[in-house]
Amino acid sequence: MLRSRRPPTASRTSRPPTKPARPIAPLDLHAETDLAEKDAAMSSAPTAKHAEATASVAIGTLSANAPLGWVAAGWRDFANRPGLSLAYGAAVLAVSAVALVLIILGGWGNVLFPALAAFMIVGPVIAVGLYEKSRLLEMGEKPRLRDMVWVGFRAGQQIFFIGAILALLGVLWMRAAFITYALFFGWRAMPDDFWEVVQVLLLTPVGLAMIATGSVIGALFAALAFAVSAFSIPMLLDRDIDAFTAMGTSTRLAWRNLPAMIAWGAILLLAFIVSVATGLLALVILFPLIGHATWHAYGAVRKVAGDLSGVERRV
Repeated sequence: MLRSRRPPTASRTSRPPTKPARPIAPLDLHAETDLAEKDAAMSSAPTAKHAEATASVAIGTLSANAPLGWVAAGWRDFANRPGLSLAYGAAVLAVSAVALVLIILGGWGNVLFPALAAFMIVGPVIAVGLYEKSRLLEMGEKPRLRDMVWVGFRAGQQIFFIGAILALLGVLWMRAAFITYALFFGWRAMPDDFWEVVQVLLLTPVGLAMIATGSVIGALFAALAFAVSAFSIPMLLDRDIDAFTAMGTSTRLAWRNLPAMIAWGAILLLAFIVSVATGLLALVILFPLIGHATWHAYGAVRKVAGDLSGVERRV
């Protein structure tokens, strides 16, 4: 028997009618921008916080003729209540003269030149009272002599710590001077009389060669001490900061403003030479002038630096 064929029917699995596609929402550029800004803010938040907690590096730089302005500003501080500055300079002269007389009368003429060089190394600590006078004048206050004398104790032990480091550098420089002498003169004893020392150093070829070599070695010590102390001690008076951070920041600021620092170092060397040439009498005026100018040098780098905004100022 033949099976009858069924007429073709519609497919059992017919597809449902296609729904219209959902329209695509337009891209919200503002939302994407806001999200990107939030991500950037979240990622940069720790960096900003760290920048406030730790000292960064200077943003701007000072010109090579900037030290002339510091000296002019220092002279204005000197002329404002000059008796305080003159008294401070006279005290420095008196102490220096006593030390000089003891060295000569004690037969230690061989340590005179290294001692004078060491004075330049520890000078920034001795001038701390002059920084305080300039700081008070900048704040519109009336400076007093007792404020200048006791400022080291008021500022805390951090200044004395830097002073100890500079004194150690001075001692190392004196030892290096004796070693340099031994390298050039061998076992020959260094004369004790001052004038004999001058004749040996200035009137002999070996002595002149030793002075040239010693000057290079001394310049290395002086450069290190200068970079460490150029701004660190004024910074300790102005900011609530520790000695290590102050010395590190001072070194970075000095390096970033190298042309100005070279000019400033030349001015300091000239003042030192004039003081020695006048038998230290010029210290009465030049030492306070340089001290006040140093405060304004710190003020200048403080304006161009972005590394002190996160550190509170002292009151």
